[in-house]
Amino acid sequence: MPLRADPALATGRRHRFTRAERWTHRATAVLTGVCVVTASFLYVPEFAELVGRRELVVRVHEWAGLALPVPVLAALASRAFRADLGRLNRFGPHDLVWLRAVLARDRRRASRPADKFNAGQKIYAAWIAGAVLVMLGTGLLMWFTHLTPLVWRTSATFVHDWLALTLGVVVAGHIGMALGDPEARRGMRTGSVSPEWAEREHPLWRP
Repeated sequence: MPLRADPALATGRRHRFTRAERWTHRATAVLTGVCVVTASFLYVPEFAELVGRRELVVRVHEWAGLALPVPVLAALASRAFRADLGRLNRFGPHDLVWLRAVLARDRRRASRPADKFNAGQKIYAAWIAGAVLVMLGTGLLMWFTHLTPLVWRTSATFVHDWLALTLGVVVAGHIGMALGDPEARRGMRTGSVSPEWAEREHPLWRP
């Protein structure tokens, strides 16, 4: 039986993400969006006035938060996803060069070398992973109030609320950067990118 050709290779484009990786990103984005929107209805007075069934919003927020790690855990069955996690978790000398260029506001492409993921993407991924774990832990402490002392619940509420605000700002920044890069969005949507974009944004990446 003949092997099926990669559509990306047939069109001269570079394969970047598998279907499993793209669906993991979409599912995580939807769950994160539900958490952010429901949180805004629970904590922003102007939005809270628009909600008639607050208890339902609370339950949706809680279950969306519990489900947030599920897409990533399920995607661990994908070899490509595990390989990309390894890339995201590995910093090299070129990442330090990239960060120095960003801090110095050096916009020259040659001063910002990057492999499949640049240093900013690696930091973002690590921060989001840690934030989700902290949000999940503090959320559970707030949910099961009868299992923990009052000081624990108070501390958990403080951390959860302020980290949620920070998370919203960081996610908004992530969306803003994605909106400014149509080819990166296309890569996440279709799985492939143009060779020109890859050489310009990720010159060290060799699929």
